[in-house]
Amino acid sequence: MALVPVADGPAVVACSSCRLSAAAREGADGRRGGALLAEALRNVQANDPAFAGISVQEMPCLFACDRHCTVHLRAPGKIGYVLGDFTPDQDAATGIMTFMRHYAASETGQVAYSLWPAAVKGHFIVRVPPPGQVVG
Repeated sequence: MALVPVADGPAVVACSSCRLSAAAREGADGRRGGALLAEALRNVQANDPAFAGISVQEMPCLFACDRHCTVHLRAPGKIGYVLGDFTPDQDAATGIMTFMRHYAASETGQVAYSLWPAAVKGHFIVRVPPPGQVVG
């Protein structure tokens, strides 16, 4: 495994090898849910200029294998989040990208609950402090 350089700004990192659902590894077309979610994220991003500053990246296996369709939301100097159990469709992708827009605009990565799209509520698995910091 080699680390690959990517843009160092606000990013959604989709687990490209995630299961389609709790019950199925892949869809009828043989594609994994993570790859489908990454594609949906890119489609949503391409169709809305509000998401232009958010990078969509892929990585095989985020090690959240008890969950399916997981993503890591990150930006330099901000709290990161891992979310999962999404259906890999446009609604989930739009919710993730909308949350990400608020996240990118925030100072620390914390987004007021009133701004959370319904599509991300109940999907948070963990928050990750940025290097050299913890939440006080």
